[in-house]
Amino acid sequence: MDDKRGTIIVVDDDVGVLKRLERLLRFEGYDDVVLCERADDAWAVLRDARPLAMILDLMMPGTDGYMMLDRMHAERPDVPVIVATAIDDLDAVVRCMKAGAFDYVPKSAETARLVASLEHASLIGRLLDDNKALRDSLLSDDGRVLGYFEAIVTRDRKMTDIFRYLAAIARSDRPILITGESGTGKELFALAAHEASGRSGELVTVNIAGLDDAMFSDTLFGHKRGAFTGAETDRPGLIERAQGGTLFLDEIGDLPQQSQVKLLRLIEQRRYYPLGADMTRSSDALIIAATNKDLQKACAAGTFRQDLYFRLETHLIRLPPLRERTGDLPLLVELFVARAAEKFGKAEPQVPPELYDLLGTYDFPGNIRELESMVHDAVGRASGRTLSMESFKSRVFRPDRGTAGLPVFAKGVFASLPALPTLREASDALIEEALHRAGGNQGVAAGLLGLSRTALNRRIKNKDEEYS
Repeated sequence: MDDKRGTIIVVDDDVGVLKRLERLLRFEGYDDVVLCERADDAWAVLRDARPLAMILDLMMPGTDGYMMLDRMHAERPDVPVIVATAIDDLDAVVRCMKAGAFDYVPKSAETARLVASLEHASLIGRLLDDNKALRDSLLSDDGRVLGYFEAIVTRDRKMTDIFRYLAAIARSDRPILITGESGTGKELFALAAHEASGRSGELVTVNIAGLDDAMFSDTLFGHKRGAFTGAETDRPGLIERAQGGTLFLDEIGDLPQQSQVKLLRLIEQRRYYPLGADMTRSSDALIIAATNKDLQKACAAGTFRQDLYFRLETHLIRLPPLRERTGDLPLLVELFVARAAEKFGKAEPQVPPELYDLLGTYDFPGNIRELESMVHDAVGRASGRTLSMESFKSRVFRPDRGTAGLPVFAKGVFASLPALPTLREASDALIEEALHRAGGNQGVAAGLLGLSRTALNRRIKNKDEEYS
């Protein structure tokens, strides 16, 4: 189970039953268990604690279970009540369920049934909490919600919708999976989620890439002295350092299968073994994972455990690539120009308007990280007051995008034609293709063809006059 935090209130007049249930619940990982011999004693606990569920007996002196159930339904309907009683009678079951009981478990039933009922109640409660948090975030002031994401520069609606969702679910304690291409800002979103979670501990990052199972276990869980050759002292793992905070597992798609089993156990039980330890330790860290891989395909291929994927994707964030948010290009370019100019100790060069037309035709396989690299290089090369387009063109129109020089192009295309086109026909075809690749921007198309904009305009005008 993902989260066993919260108070379990057990109400039963039989002290022996109370002690047995307490041992059972603590063995199952429920650390906060409060025992009440009288129903009336439970109200002080309900007032002061964060109740996860109540286990209630029916036949008790004074306020019996039926009366308690009616009052709980009226005053605390948010707390699931599991009736656990020796009365195994259909009429009693019907009466309790009509009174608002979450479940009815005879004491003669296997303990596994009670545990399963508690897990189900906990799951339903967390879903209700998440829905309330999401509803509150959608109705709240944008400034409060978006404040966690100030480091992410955007005005794209898809991005701000992600902000609101992430701010809403960050406090739910369940795993968050962030997917997206390289360079889309997954690390920034992990930091924002940590800040939105309100956790007092720190954000601890583990890059999974390159870690084999032994390195993963030692890095994450730590080890005891003598656990292996060279382990001369105890060493706490990063999961211990993340106590009260957030553990960010980057490149989770590269996690070895042996390590996937250990991570699944950590998520389900919130417990782990340091290497060489006999006793388990508990963890309350929020787990955020990120990947640029398609984990569903990895599951189908058998390289990633499907049960682990389902645990991680409880809250799934898909970050859009830069080519799907081109409206952010001006904001990002201006930011990166200012940063680069400060780095190089020079005045900020002006950005030519046609640069945005040029960048709008590019697919940015490296996303925001690639754009920042391009701008940094251009500012470093800049010698005048205006940012040069040449360094951008050398990347946008690189040979592997199909824009090799004309002689190579001619050998590949003209050699297969039964008859050569005229110079006019070839020129017209090149102009049309350049305009297509440039999204209709004549300035960008002219640069692609190695012409000035004036020369391209003149050729287009002559072509139009000829066919008019």
